Amino acid sequence: MGRQRAAVTQWIEDPDGGRDRGPRAILRAWYEVLTRPRRFFDAGVAPADQAPGLFFLVAVVLVEETSRYLLVADAAPVVSGQQLLGAVLALALTAFIVAPVALHLFVAVQTVLLWPFVEERAGVSETVQVMAYATAPCALAGIPIPELRVACAAYGAVLLAVGMSVVHDAPLSRIVPAVALPAAFGFGYAFRGFGALTAVLAGDGALAALVG
Repeated sequence: MGRQRAAVTQWIEDPDGGRDRGPRAILRAWYEVLTRPRRFFDAGVAPADQAPGLFFLVAVVLVEETSRYLLVADAAPVVSGQQLLGAVLALALTAFIVAPVALHLFVAVQTVLLWPFVEERAGVSETVQVMAYATAPCALAGIPIPELRVACAAYGAVLLAVGMSVVHDAPLSRIVPAVALPAAFGFGYAFRGFGALTAVLAGDGALAALVG
């Protein structure tokens, strides 16, 4: 039972030479995955084409961390007495090194966890892309509103499950237990969803500031 991908979507501009990696393409992908996730994952994830997903993840992390540094007091590290320098270095390290490395570690774990639940799986490249695009809501997670961050993390987990279901052609009943652990660590810890949820449940404004 294979799925078929559309050759062209609203954000695939060059079907002969691959997908556009520019800012407009990233914005279109962000909108598509948030509003029409099943259609997006069916048409927008291509075998052995990880680059657009990686670019997307880097963009999400850059937006999320930049907004956090701008809106949350003392969130940016200080280097040589300069907070701006610390923020720039931290952004570069987080977005261009930590995020891609963490993504591939999560993909390795996710691939192993899929084995007992899904017999006929798509390739690792498709898993990379799904996990990258599922972070779309977290572009807003740097805003210091705990309820918003919880919503971003929760929707990211939903997108991860939906995307895995589509690309691996498996029912959600099999996919959900397979993605539970990566979703918990990725959205709960990496994007601070659990900390925000604790602040919401406690109703503690001071705690909400700390989780920023």
